[in-house]
Amino acid sequence: GIRLAPKQKLNIPVLFVPDTMKTYEAVVVIHVMRENGENWPYEDSAKLNKDLQSVTVAENGGIKGILWIYPIHGLPEAPQQKLVPTVVRCRARQRVETRVEVLLTGVLPAATATPAARNCAVVNSNKPANTQENVQVTDGFSTTEEFLYELQYQSNEIKSQLETLVGMHLVEREWDTESRITTLVFNIVFAPNKPMRNEATLVVQYTAGGIWKFPVLFIASEPEVDDIINIEAVGLNKESIVGFKLTSQTR
Repeated sequence: GIRLAPKQKLNIPVLFVPDTMKTYEAVVVIHVMRENGENWPYEDSAKLNKDLQSVTVAENGGIKGILWIYPIHGLPEAPQQKLVPTVVRCRARQRVETRVEVLLTGVLPAATATPAARNCAVVNSNKPANTQENVQVTDGFSTTEEFLYELQYQSNEIKSQLETLVGMHLVEREWDTESRITTLVFNIVFAPNKPMRNEATLVVQYTAGGIWKFPVLFIASEPEVDDIINIEAVGLNKESIVGFKLTSQTR
């Protein structure tokens, strides 16, 4: 019963208040009819497909109404909390492997979810190494049977710096039906080539619905000294020269 003048805009508010961590689906249908009740003439009304959902055809021919159909997918996200970031620390030109454990609430294997309550992240162990290796990463979300996950960065500049230096994959998952908490264990590899301090967000998405976010802080400290150059004076007011070679690891 809403009247619209020509070129008038109509705002339709949609409110999403999920009570469980699962995907919700709905459809918003807008049905438009002429104010005088007449049909829109259509030359080939007999050829209109009866299964066409975007129009309603009158019995005597013509188009009685036009439909706009908007599907809506509601994906709940765990409440944002001020979590202490998981710190991944390594010296520049070295490599460290860190296992990060995250807890997801409201996720069950049988798609029977309960309301989300909290989320947290804990670092289990660090395994430093003295050699820098290439880190293989995937573009965008990596996936398992039930979960999608990725590292999101604050800017494209930070992403360009870290995406080739950080690798991550899911190594373990555990379902606890009593506490209804799912534990995921990620293995994060950090191999920085220079000192830096950048933040990222570990985003975990359950395929049946639900998103959880955990802050991660990457810190690369100053590298070890490569060598000590000793210059021995040959006399007062005389130059002493020492040569040494530098090798670039890139083109």
